[in-house]
Amino acid sequence: MNFAIRFAVIVSFAVACGCNRGVPTTTKPAPSAAAGPAWFEDVTAARGVNFVHDAGPTGGFALPQVMGSGLALFDFDGDGRLDIYLIQNAGPKSEARNRLYQQQADGSFRDVSSGSGLDVAGYGMGAAVGDIDNDGLPDLCLTEFGRTRLFRNLGGGKFQDISTVAGIDNPQWGTSAAFFDYDRDGWLDLVVVNYVEFDPSVKCGSQGGAPDYCNPSMFKGTVDRLWRNLGPQAGSVRFEDVTLRSGLATGTGNGLGVLCADFTGDGRPDIFVANDGQANRLWVQQKDGKFRDEAHQRGVAVTGMGTTAANMGVAIGDVDGDGLFDLFVTHLGDEFHTLWRQNPRGYFQDRTVGAGLAATDWRGTGFGTAFADFNCDSFLDLVLVNGRVARRRDDRRGPSPGQFWSMYHDRNQLLTGSSGGKLQDQSAANAAVCGTPAVYRGLALGDLDSDGALDMVVTETAGPAHIYRNIAPRSGHWLGLRCVDEKLKRDVIGAEIYIHAGKRVFWGMVNPNYSYLSSCDPRVHFGLGVIDKIDQVMVRWPDGLEESFSDVGIDRYSVLKRGTGRPVEGAKK
Repeated sequence: MNFAIRFAVIVSFAVACGCNRGVPTTTKPAPSAAAGPAWFEDVTAARGVNFVHDAGPTGGFALPQVMGSGLALFDFDGDGRLDIYLIQNAGPKSEARNRLYQQQADGSFRDVSSGSGLDVAGYGMGAAVGDIDNDGLPDLCLTEFGRTRLFRNLGGGKFQDISTVAGIDNPQWGTSAAFFDYDRDGWLDLVVVNYVEFDPSVKCGSQGGAPDYCNPSMFKGTVDRLWRNLGPQAGSVRFEDVTLRSGLATGTGNGLGVLCADFTGDGRPDIFVANDGQANRLWVQQKDGKFRDEAHQRGVAVTGMGTTAANMGVAIGDVDGDGLFDLFVTHLGDEFHTLWRQNPRGYFQDRTVGAGLAATDWRGTGFGTAFADFNCDSFLDLVLVNGRVARRRDDRRGPSPGQFWSMYHDRNQLLTGSSGGKLQDQSAANAAVCGTPAVYRGLALGDLDSDGALDMVVTETAGPAHIYRNIAPRSGHWLGLRCVDEKLKRDVIGAEIYIHAGKRVFWGMVNPNYSYLSSCDPRVHFGLGVIDKIDQVMVRWPDGLEESFSDVGIDRYSVLKRGTGRPVEGAKK
């Protein structure tokens, strides 16, 4: 047994034996020397975004305060430019309102919150984006502690809260959410992941004796919720709560992250839920439309050591280039984040150590995360944004006035990919993203300037939002794709894409709702490296139709329209 494996076993055993949210990060490897140019620069101020997150008064240690908030990147006005929606968490009586920033032609952002209908206050958590009425305008779901709101895009920069009339009633603590068409009828359905039954009267403390945020194990878990979209009715959109009928009510959990995809290869989308401190759930859709939890038998319920972890953010991507997507989930700083590789289809194995994730320069409590090819060398990179949920053990008296959040600071991480799915820590070389400790939470990817290089927007608890522009030296070609159905007038969430080029096959999926409390660019980006010609693009649409597209150009964004490609024989229905 080599050292890396032995080290992983020791730490996993320690976690299983009672390590909790107050334990400091274990011994870290010495930081590697910064190598090469930086990949990102902070352009927040230059782009005109001045949002500062308000978490409410400190000292009360209400758990929702330390867990939020996220954001959404979406083109709300249909001008072809991504806009930004940022969420507050100071409560419904606060003057701190959620903010909507519209991107201008010069790349700057203008605050258009006032009068938009999205400038609301609450204990805001996350956002999901999808066109619920197939009118060509993306709508938005906002999760909060105590309620979930659904906003319909009316056009002209106006949104209407239709939660009540639409039948969206979730008085629980909603965290991450996702739109997907689980019954494949052309209307986007909605799943909302719920956290715990938080009781503010429960008081907790750190191991040093100071008051602190409670471990979620102090509270009961909750049921995640699923609503089926019934389509427009009487001038609005109606949803039916199918949580009980679908089978999701058969289990509770401490849900934080969610990702909807076809995990089994049968053409039906499933639901993966990252549960904090409990086994994850993989709700696999059955032929009768019901869901059954198959996380254990498919290998993603627990780590390879058989232990549960503090599961938070979720990323998906084909790390090793075998044409099958892999799954990554973030954990606490004293745990190893877990990478499950898929092989064969529908089954996953913990390959954390082999990928290099047990040998990073430092470790942090991870939340927002994503796989992306930031430098277009054809290999997926990995980004994590970090922030603690319990104060450090050496803080026995508590922070000094005005420094409350300093004891929850962590640094972000950036790992670069290479052949075979190996990841190497390049955090030290990327000070803009990884150099300043803070309490980071939300992460959304998107090509803000449509130059073929993916940018990032990141949120802090009680701190400013950050726009990180991608300035990585380009290592090859790229391809960007939108998958649309003109009859539905929208991006087809759930469409899977296979790029065939020479001996390589690249996998991607239209899936804006992942990471943590965030919604991302719906366009699918591929780094191609030295490949300068695409042989074929194959799309599996959510309804089972498979089409092949040729003559797709590189180094640009293209739109693939359902029904305009060449049908692939033998497609699964």
